[in-house]
This record gives sequence, structure tokens and C-alpha cells, in this order.
Amino acid sequence: MHLIQRMKIWKELRRLEQRAKEQPSPSTFVDLGQVYINLDLHDKAESMAEDGLALFPKSIELRQLLDCARRGLRNRRVQDLRARLTRSPNPKVYRELATILVDLGDNGALQALCQEWSLRFPDDAGCWLVLGQARLTSFYRDLAAREGHEAVECLRRAVTMDPADQQARRLLGEVLYRVGAVQEAQQHIEALRQLDPADQEVEALLSHVARLPDRGTDVDALFDDVETHGSLLHPSLHAAAPAPTADRTLGSVREGLGHVAQLDGVEKATFIRGSKALVKGAIRDGRDPFLRIVRVTAKAAHRFSRRLDIGSASKTVVEGEFGRICICVYGEALAAAQCRPGTDTESVLAELQEIVAGALHGAEEQA
Repeated sequence: MHLIQRMKIWKELRRLEQRAKEQPSPSTFVDLGQVYINLDLHDKAESMAEDGLALFPKSIELRQLLDCARRGLRNRRVQDLRARLTRSPNPKVYRELATILVDLGDNGALQALCQEWSLRFPDDAGCWLVLGQARLTSFYRDLAAREGHEAVECLRRAVTMDPADQQARRLLGEVLYRVGAVQEAQQHIEALRQLDPADQEVEALLSHVARLPDRGTDVDALFDDVETHGSLLHPSLHAAAPAPTADRTLGSVREGLGHVAQLDGVEKATFIRGSKALVKGAIRDGRDPFLRIVRVTAKAAHRFSRRLDIGSASKTVVEGEFGRICICVYGEALAAAQCRPGTDTESVLAELQEIVAGALHGAEEQA
């Protein structure tokens, strides 16, 4: 960057800093944070995003700025860790680097790193645990049978190599009972209790799983069923016992969906989080094609934007013979509406964004 260009940027930076103090708004914080990122000051951008969210907790743009800043910080840490591995490789540094690559969603780099890790330290089960975590994250996001199968294989290998690894056993037990392999899941959760008898969360998990029906031992077939139906068979322990704050959030989402469904031109609307969906309008049942189009489109847009490293697909509009489907998604929260041709999609997307932002804000209060 030329000196004159850098001087112009610093001048703009000072102007935006003063504006953020005098006239705080989401757009002001985002503009200032973007300048920090352009100057490779990701730590300041992170701080700016956090300050903005303290004032405007429902702003999706500020959440995206925070993600971008933290992504930059992780990339910088990746460079430092790779340099350390070149000088003096050890399993601890491999684990930290692999964990960051999981957070970044860089599965190609993760796969290559774990292969190198397992070759240099063949007795270390950590590479299989991290690979299992990555595959599990992809499975819970996309509900793809292949990802689920690979996650279980990696976690089983980690448990075989290190039977005392509580994290691997917990992850393996949870994914197994959620797809229906309850008996096998109970074995791993029981092993967790033996490893740490004082863990009350494990006791609660055992009680929760004991009430669930078992669907057999053919895990591959269970994963195929999950992919076909687009939902997990059993809820997590946390989802099975919602807190009062979650009830208030759910009520707010229902009210928001009802408002969207009454907008001119909107035929049906839904809010999806994880494997559960709330619906309004002309939706027959859980197998309505609208719900599947929304899930598949949101996942495809997410994968496409991550693959090209162009940010996140927070708003999407699909056009077809059915009219238009507007989708707003952030993290695990997704809201969508099917509209007739000619509908004001900008207004619909704005309402959907409010629903998603409100749900995320409620979840943070609950946490």
C-alpha cells in the first residue's frame, strides 16, 4: 500500500472513530470495523464489534463483523503455529492448529494436517478426535449421512486408541443416541460415568437417554434415515429441557412468524433451528416440499460462500414456478417465507431478519 493511500485510510479511520462516539449505530460500527480489518488490525475490529453488539445486540451485520474479525485472528494464529511446527513439531501444537482449522471450516487443510500428525505421532489419538469433531460439525449442519458415518468412524478410532478420552466418548455417545442407536450410546455414556462418577451432567444424560426408544444397531441405515427425513430422531439433553427464557424466545418467534404470514403475498413461513421447525400458513406437514427446499438451499448457499471465502450467505432469494422463497439465516437459526410473484421481498427479508436476530439474542440471554 502506498504512503498516500495509507494516509487516506488513517484519516478515514479517525473520522469514523469520532462518528462512532458521537452517533453510534450498527452501520457506523461496521464501517469502522471494516477499516480496521483492511489495516490488518483484527483485534481492534473484534473489540469494535463487541462494543457495537453491547449497544445493538440484534444486529446481524455486527455479528458478521465479529465473525470476520475473529476469522482474521485465527488465520494469523494459524501462520504462527505452522511456523512452530516447522521448527519443533509436537502433538500439542498439532491439536491447537487442528482445532483452529475446524473453527475456520478449512476441511482440506485439516485433513492434510491430521495425516501429517498421525504419521509423526501414530500413537496419539488426538488427530482422530479432531477429525471426528470436524465431521460431526458438518453432519449436524447438513445432516449428510456420509459426514455422520465418517464422524462415528473417527470417534470410534479415538476411543479405541484412548479409552479414557472423555470428550471422544461424549461426542460419540451423543451422536449415536440422536440418530437412534440408543443402546450403543448408553455403553459409551456409562463408560463416562465410570471415568468421572461425580459428573452430574453425565447422570442427567444417562437418565435422558434411558427414556428414548432404540432403533437398532445399523448405524449406517440410521444416518441414511436422518438424511432422507432431514431431521434427527431424538433431541439433545439441552433441547429436551428448555429454560423459561427459551419459552419466551419461542413465543416471540411465533409472533414474528404470524406477522410475516400476514404480509401481502406471503403464502407460508417457517423458523428452523436444528432439527425443529415452527410453521405458519399453508404447510401440510413436516414433509412439505417448502421445508426441504429451504433447508437444502440454505445449506448449499452456506457451503458455496465458505468454499469461495466470500463471507456468509445470510440472505437468499430463490425464484421458480412456485414464486419466490426468501431465506434469512445466521448460525443455526433460519427463517424463510414463500411468496407469490411480485411480492416485496426486501420487506419480507427484513422481517425474517428480525425473527432470526431476536432468536439469537434470546439464546445468548439463556446462555
